[in-house]
Amino acid sequence: MRNSLAMQQFKKTYQDDALEMEVYGASPVGLIVLLYEGAIRAINQAKVMMQQQQFAEKGRLINKAIDIIEGLRVVLDHEHGKEISKNLEDLYVYSKYRLGVANVKNDTGILDEVANLLGVILPSWKELAKNPHAAPAQPGVAPRQAASL
Repeated sequence: MRNSLAMQQFKKTYQDDALEMEVYGASPVGLIVLLYEGAIRAINQAKVMMQQQQFAEKGRLINKAIDIIEGLRVVLDHEHGKEISKNLEDLYVYSKYRLGVANVKNDTGILDEVANLLGVILPSWKELAKNPHAAPAQPGVAPRQAASL
């Protein structure tokens, strides 16, 4: 069930055909990497739109980032690595809240904050995507589908 929720989120978030092919060919952890990259890209683009006073597009991009982060949150596996998955959930909830504040206040500093938070975690996911066998038997931080690697 969570796999179908994740795929719905990916399809909703990424409409580009080339990216869709990348999504369908990616491993479960690779999908997480794509989502982190997509959220960071949307946040950075929202910052540019904010600076150019293109507020409708800024809002669309911030909402896209919020949707991606929510997709990451809903597929967390709380049965394994409970503390780590709880910490990630807290990060995702906080990030969504801060993005909402950035949207209302047109605060580029908050956008930088959230992009940096996600950027700190992204290299770990990239490393795990390169070498899934290096992951612990119960990764905890990965969604349910990644736990089967």
